[in-house]
This record gives sequence, structure tokens and C-alpha cells, in this order.
Amino acid sequence: MDGTRLMQEPDLTTIFDTVEFRDAYRISYLANAIVVPTYDEIRRTFGIIRAEYLLILCLAHYDDLSAQDVSRLTRRPRNSISRAVHRMVADGYITRTPDPVDRRQARLAITASGRRLHEQVAGHLARRQEDVLAPLSPSERAEFDRLLQKAAVHTAGLPD
Repeated sequence: MDGTRLMQEPDLTTIFDTVEFRDAYRISYLANAIVVPTYDEIRRTFGIIRAEYLLILCLAHYDDLSAQDVSRLTRRPRNSISRAVHRMVADGYITRTPDPVDRRQARLAITASGRRLHEQVAGHLARRQEDVLAPLSPSERAEFDRLLQKAAVHTAGLPD
């Protein structure tokens, strides 16, 4: 041997079992396993970044929103959503109109082009999600879905 040690990969179950905030770490690990490689692919394929897609995603599910609404729905910083709004308006994926009640605000809506983009990108994320969650049985998946929904609804009421 030439004096170099062969390094072994660390056993992931060690940190999964011993980290002080186990659930948060594992949730973050799973979310990163889904979104990090997928958003890299989305950036290369469609030329958009995460905040831009999250804006499109929200507008695909609501008739119209303000940038502040999108920030609240995604828990993303308002400045990243604001930058996304400018880019997505310029690229024709969303429209921006003055709010009839509060002229300081703008109402955002998705265009047909934005909806087509959403459908394509959502497919990439859905496939990756299925890959990550494949080991769960249908009943485990239903229970996982129920528990995630319960935690997400509770979290929506927590302060930032």
C-alpha cells in the first residue's frame, strides 16, 4: 500500500438516527433528494430557476396572486419572488396588472405559455418524487401523505 487510506462512505443511518433534530434533518434530506437534482435539470432544460418555477407553480393553482401571496405560499424570500416576477413577465409566462383595490400592489396571473411550462416542469418533479418515495407501500404512502399534510397545515400558521 502506498500510504493512502481508502476512505469509506459514511453510513447514512448513523446521522439519521443520531442527529439532534432527526425529523427535520430527514425531511430536509428527502426534499433535497427530490428538488436539488431536479431543479438543476429544470435550469438546464427550461432555463428557469427554483423561485421562477415556484411562482409559476402557485399561479397554476390560483386565479391570481400578489408577489407577497407567493412568498407566503412558498416560504421563499420576497426579493427572490420579486426578481422571478420581473423575469416571468418579460418571458411571457405571467401577466402583471395593478390591483384594483390597492394600486400599490400588483395582481399576477399565469399565461397559456406559463401553464404549458408548469405542466412540463411538474412532470419532472413528480417523477423524481416517485423515485424517492418508491419504497413506501400504498398504505404507507397514504399515511405519509396524511402526516405531511397535517404538519404542513400546522406550519402555515407558524410565524416566520
